[in-house]
Amino acid sequence: MDDFDGVVIRNIGAVIDYQREYDEFRAAAISRNVRVYPQPTGKADMIGKQYLLTMTASGDPVIPTYSDLTSLPDADEYVVKPKQGADSIGLRKVDRETLATVELDGMLVQPLIDFQYEVSFYFINHDFEYALYAPDPDRRWQLQRYEPTAADLDFARHFVEWNDIDHGIQRVDACRTRDGRLLLVELEDLNPYLSLDMLDEATRDGFVDRLAGSLRNYYLN
Repeated sequence: MDDFDGVVIRNIGAVIDYQREYDEFRAAAISRNVRVYPQPTGKADMIGKQYLLTMTASGDPVIPTYSDLTSLPDADEYVVKPKQGADSIGLRKVDRETLATVELDGMLVQPLIDFQYEVSFYFINHDFEYALYAPDPDRRWQLQRYEPTAADLDFARHFVEWNDIDHGIQRVDACRTRDGRLLLVELEDLNPYLSLDMLDEATRDGFVDRLAGSLRNYYLN
C-alpha cells in the first residue's frame, strides 16, 4: 500500500470468507494513514451489522434488529443472518418455534417485514446520484429507475450523514412498508454493487465522471 497514492476497493464480494485478512488490511490502512476509497472509517457494513442493533435501540427507522429473543416482537416468521454477513450469505427464514432452536452467537434476528418493494439510494461522498427499486419483492435485482421524494432523500441522507465517510460510494438500501414508511435494510459502505447497466447512458456517464472527480480530489489534493 505504501508504494501507491491510495487503494480503491471495488467488486471484492462479501469479506466473510476472508474476514481475518480483511480486518488486517483495514487495521493496517488506518494505522498507516493510507488513503483508501471508501475511507475505512465507516461504521456500517464495512465492520459488520452491529449498527442495526444500535439503531434499533436508538429508535432510528431501521428494520427492528436483535441479538437475542428477549425483546423480539411477535411475528409469523423471522430472519436470522450473520452479523458479519453480506449478499444474503447465511440468511435463514424461520418460524418462532424453529427460532428457539437456532444458535444466535454471532447472528442477528429480525421479524420478517411485509413490504411493498425495496429501494436503493446511491451516493458519492455525501452527494445523491440516483435511486433504483425492485417493484416485485420476489425479484430483488430486477431494478427500475426510482424518482425519490424530498422525504425519501432526507431518509437516505440521515444514514449517509451518520456514517464516518467523506470519500467513497455508499448505497442506502431500504424497504417500503405496507403503511408507506421507509425502513433501512442495510447501509453498504464497503463495495456496493452499482447496477450501472440499469441506468440510461447520461446518468451512467455522469456517475462515472463524478466518481473520477471524487478520486482525483481525494488522492491528488
